Amino acid sequence: MAITKDFKTMKLVDQLEATGLKGKNLNFLTDLSKEQLMSLFKAAEMIEPFSRDGLELMKGKVLCTMFFQPSTRTRFSTETAMIRLGGHCISESNPLANSSAAKDESLADSLRVVSEYADIIGLRHFNDVEIFDDIKSAKVPVISCGYGNITHPTQGLLDMYTAYRALGTLEGIRVMVTSPDLTRARSGQSFAMGLARMGAEIVYSGPAELRTPETILEKIRSTGCKFEEHFDLSEKEQDELIGTCDLVYLPGCSVPKGQDAREIFMKKAKNYYIKLETLEDIKKKTGKTIGIMHSLPRFAGEFDFNIDKTEHELYFKQIGFSVPLRMALIASMVGC
Repeated sequence: MAITKDFKTMKLVDQLEATGLKGKNLNFLTDLSKEQLMSLFKAAEMIEPFSRDGLELMKGKVLCTMFFQPSTRTRFSTETAMIRLGGHCISESNPLANSSAAKDESLADSLRVVSEYADIIGLRHFNDVEIFDDIKSAKVPVISCGYGNITHPTQGLLDMYTAYRALGTLEGIRVMVTSPDLTRARSGQSFAMGLARMGAEIVYSGPAELRTPETILEKIRSTGCKFEEHFDLSEKEQDELIGTCDLVYLPGCSVPKGQDAREIFMKKAKNYYIKLETLEDIKKKTGKTIGIMHSLPRFAGEFDFNIDKTEHELYFKQIGFSVPLRMALIASMVGC
């Protein structure tokens, strides 16, 4: 066996530079190559042991988070990532009430102004159409922390990183994304787009009248990955399909409580309910432990909460990987 010509000690800065993200916005995971994604994951793995004690990579740098929609995990982990990198945060969790957006300032103007204060911006917004023109006004990199119903790439990245750490590879794995409403599954869509780029097989299962947006399907198909869709399956058919997969991803519902869309989601959720018994039966027959992932927050009626206490649970582990992954992402986009 020959020694490779690029054999050398590993350096974090090399992995960060190899992502090619410095100075760029993050919108869709299909915008990144397999090599860029792997460099990001390798950087996150190198940062992981220091994700609690911290590093001084972003000393003197400022992150601004602007969240036009409610968030706990994405905002807190993004801000924590910057703090653990030695940087600082300025945050607005309700811009429509507390910023100049309440005075009718355009998003484009707000981003241009905030660029004078921050080195990077984390933005969550309800718009997924005009937003891509608005962010061009920013003079610093913008992380999409969720746009409309279409894209949530940082969630997709941490989900991919969790799967990568759990399975050791993403190439060739078979992942089901299942939801009562695939039109609103932005975290699941981002996860699928990233996995498709890495050579995974994608399986969608949902109701025929609430399909994945064509915009997302085009991006997934463009990767050439193995991809299939299933609609209106019976409980037995759904369970059988789960048995063919390595991971099952539940995007959950981001619609606030009390709205019709939330009620429709929960009504249809019973057709996609995942039972611990199903997972245990599959393991007895095949020896395979199928991981269950969820973007959180979760609601009773989506899956059996007894899964929490088993080896199938990955949804809380996803949270643990969110900080080192986002530390690597911020450091890549700002540059060391």
